[in-house]
Amino acid sequence: MTEPRPKKNFRGKTYFDVFEENLRASRVPSGAADALLSLDMTLFQLMRHTVKADLVVAFLKQGNTGLEPAVFQGLAAVLRIGNGVGRPAPGEPTVGAVAEELNIDPSRASRITAALIEQGYIRRVAAQKDGRKSLLEVTETGWELLFDFFQFKWLRMVRIFEDWSEEEIVTFSRLLGRYGSQIANLGSEGT
Repeated sequence: MTEPRPKKNFRGKTYFDVFEENLRASRVPSGAADALLSLDMTLFQLMRHTVKADLVVAFLKQGNTGLEPAVFQGLAAVLRIGNGVGRPAPGEPTVGAVAEELNIDPSRASRITAALIEQGYIRRVAAQKDGRKSLLEVTETGWELLFDFFQFKWLRMVRIFEDWSEEEIVTFSRLLGRYGSQIANLGSEGT
């Protein structure tokens, strides 16, 4: 390994010890160890950027939306739920569905959706099948903000890949998609 190893810290083992034990017990080629550790660090950094919502924060700073990043994520969640993004089919965007999508408690989701309604980004509408049920719908103002974000995001995203070949982009997309699917399967298996 090229990186310095941390001191033993739990039951006489480090993170790297646990990694090596699991690698030896798997069918993964041992020569891939450094690549896997590098991938682990890259995915950690990517997750930090995602959790910290760096792109969203930069977008919100440039405009005058008055939205907190978590509230903007609520708007994006309503869009994803209603359009079936990252799920087998479109769903009903309710406060409960927003809570599930963002992995937050229902009271927090309720405050987020209330803020979005108050600022005109979403509205409540009656469900067609059950008029007593309240669904969330993106307003024209909400769509305008989302499309401004899409423009902001893709202006930056395409810059990342400008020096990549078509083959590299296609291969990266395919392999990352395969990895993402297998991660999702692990989560659904509970293992």
